[in-house]
Amino acid sequence: NAITMLFKILMGEEQPDSGEVRWGVTITTAYFPKEHDAYFQSKLNLVDWLRQYSEEKEEGFIRGFLGRMLFSGEEALKECNVLSGGEKVRCMLSRMMLSGANVLLFDEPTNHLDLESITSLNNGMIDFPGALLFTSHDHQLTQTVANRVIEIGPDGMADRMMRYDDYLEEK
Repeated sequence: NAITMLFKILMGEEQPDSGEVRWGVTITTAYFPKEHDAYFQSKLNLVDWLRQYSEEKEEGFIRGFLGRMLFSGEEALKECNVLSGGEKVRCMLSRMMLSGANVLLFDEPTNHLDLESITSLNNGMIDFPGALLFTSHDHQLTQTVANRVIEIGPDGMADRMMRYDDYLEEK
């Protein structure tokens, strides 16, 4: 899909057909890809899986991030290749939190999440002090989190500083 490709280009995973992507010098990014199964092919336990993305290697530090995503005690020692879809999402969110990024890109972040997890994600996105770029088919998430709507379609691009429902009314 076009948005997934755009996010991959923004993150440097794919090259644009023309032009270039340049982030500001103070920008640090973290990416939540729509398809993330490839991140979980190993038999590492969750502590070791998350540790590979951290400069801080101390187990208590890593477990703290996993604990925020409801992986505590023995749960944190589960092998990453046996995780459910929702557990993978929670691990990817832990990885993003660990990065300390000030710009987060989310490609369909509510896929595989239960209602309680979607609500927590929604609240976390609202409270995030940096910038968020996201695509979602979840109307409630889009309405409550987005304060700017950028729609890319066959007729061009629309960029509006407004809530999603207001944008739909204007359209």
